[in-house]
Amino acid sequence: MTHFSDFGLAQPVLRALEEAGYTTPTPIQAQAIAPAMEGRDLCGIAQTGTGKTAAFALPILHRLAQVQRRAPRRGCRVLVLSPTRELANQIAESFSDYGRHLAFTNTVVFGGVTISRQEKALANGVDILVATPGRLMDLIERRSLTLEAVEILVLDEADQMLDLGFIHALKRIVKMLPKERQSLFFSATMPKNIAGLAEQYLRDPVQVAVTPVATTAERVSQEVIFAHTGAKQSLLNHILRDPKIERVLVFTRTKHGADRVVRGLEKVGIAASAIHGNKSQPQRERALAAFKDGSCRVLVATDIAARGIDVEAVSHVINYDLPNVPESYVHRIGRTARAGANGLAISFCNDEEKAYLRDIERTTRQKIPVAAFPDGFVAPSRQEASETAQAEERRPPRQDQRPRQGQRPGGRPGNGRSGTGGRGDARGPENRGGAQARSGRPDGNRPQEHRGERQGESRAQAPRSEQRNDGRPQRPQGAGRPQNAGGGEGRAIGWLDRAPRS
Repeated sequence: MTHFSDFGLAQPVLRALEEAGYTTPTPIQAQAIAPAMEGRDLCGIAQTGTGKTAAFALPILHRLAQVQRRAPRRGCRVLVLSPTRELANQIAESFSDYGRHLAFTNTVVFGGVTISRQEKALANGVDILVATPGRLMDLIERRSLTLEAVEILVLDEADQMLDLGFIHALKRIVKMLPKERQSLFFSATMPKNIAGLAEQYLRDPVQVAVTPVATTAERVSQEVIFAHTGAKQSLLNHILRDPKIERVLVFTRTKHGADRVVRGLEKVGIAASAIHGNKSQPQRERALAAFKDGSCRVLVATDIAARGIDVEAVSHVINYDLPNVPESYVHRIGRTARAGANGLAISFCNDEEKAYLRDIERTTRQKIPVAAFPDGFVAPSRQEASETAQAEERRPPRQDQRPRQGQRPGGRPGNGRSGTGGRGDARGPENRGGAQARSGRPDGNRPQEHRGERQGESRAQAPRSEQRNDGRPQRPQGAGRPQNAGGGEGRAIGWLDRAPRS
């Protein structure tokens, strides 16, 4: 197929594509649209930035145009599952753009925001529902949503949706779906163990792989700079002083690491924002909006932004920390060189991360060129870097970063669990069972930080019998105490984050 008109898509869909300036399908679209229009199950693998969303959105909109029926009350005809809130928003916007000339209804639901508005939007039913698994389960448990009439199921970023962070919720969701349905799975990477699991949910699927699995985008130039941990912040500051770097995404492995990098940049006068699971939904939306409109040229993120976020003109991706799962590297650097543009991916690598680098090169089947320090950069000694880091740890938090009542510094509630203020993406890659919770193994073992948090959770849930400072026995936790007293807010937030929510 050389033109979208060759597929026989409904005229309203073709009209929207023409208005957007799209005439020629990408390779994944050329191979996926036709079988999807025929009603076949499909598993599509393609590099990031190659138009996978349109590959499933266009045939779905065509079907809605051809088979018009009323959406069931508190139900939907098409269910699209996404691992992150940002990606869910982007998918819903794509459906609105491509279907602007069609009479259909769609909505997007995710955690971190009030659920009542979402319940109201679903009351009369919608044709297309884009959701994260956690909030979807919330709505089902509240009997505000039923999946009995779903005709098409889509998993975007299917490898993550089938991973340990989401698979338990997905299994529950699939049991509620009709057996007679069409299933469309799309991703840029598909490890063998995940591919085997995907086959359990697909019936005689069409396999579409326009590039080998875990292939990096061709227009991304890559390089790695070896630097010890203490030199990374100074190196990043030096690189970002270059005005030619117009819009850059910086990836860290942890949420607190992202905040620490932002503070380091602000100290030298470089404006930056952070986006990760500890940020509220409004904070995440503001940071992403500022990055998109160019008012903030540096966005520091965990892997929450590594998948599916389509921001134009990202000139550079910098891996401040190398990911411990090689497939995450492919998704990270795919944020640049999108839609035919060129981009540069720079990775910092310390001694401990050299094993991660070898795994990445083995998975992507390419050697990443080693680059020297940029001109004019003098790396601090390990002792200097250590002293700077210790001083940073002793520095009190800024006013807007001070913990709330019942929280410890760094955003964690008093019971040791991450306080994001909602179920949101608590089971996403940076928190539980996903890319950041493993070291390349599918066993789901948590790093030491998470094991400690779960242990702390058990202690926090047990009744406390210790004496107070005034010598009187302390009341057992929760007995006649207001929820927001004595750290109750922190406990409530931690409870929300404990369940397998996204």
